[in-house]
Amino acid sequence: MVQYEIFSIKGLIIYLLIINGVGLTAMLIDKLKAERGSWRIPEKTLFMITLLGGGIGTITGMYLFRHKTKKLYFTIGFPVILVSEIFIAIYLWTVFNK
Repeated sequence: MVQYEIFSIKGLIIYLLIINGVGLTAMLIDKLKAERGSWRIPEKTLFMITLLGGGIGTITGMYLFRHKTKKLYFTIGFPVILVSEIFIAIYLWTVFNK
């Protein structure tokens, strides 16, 4: 039986791929729903996806689908969250890999 470690580099990469795919898809779905005038994904949910590590996906979706690009708290908020997470990850990596 093959055992997988959840908290490994491989597990982290798989998680980041999935959460960024979710972020990209959420931006697309919200854009399509906005064009139709139907129910939308709450902005809190989009920020939560970004906070959970999906910043690359949500930022890519924002510009790829031209969605939420006029809202300052998205154009500034998403990148600030992403950069903060990168700095935190680098800090934690250096602290725990001594």
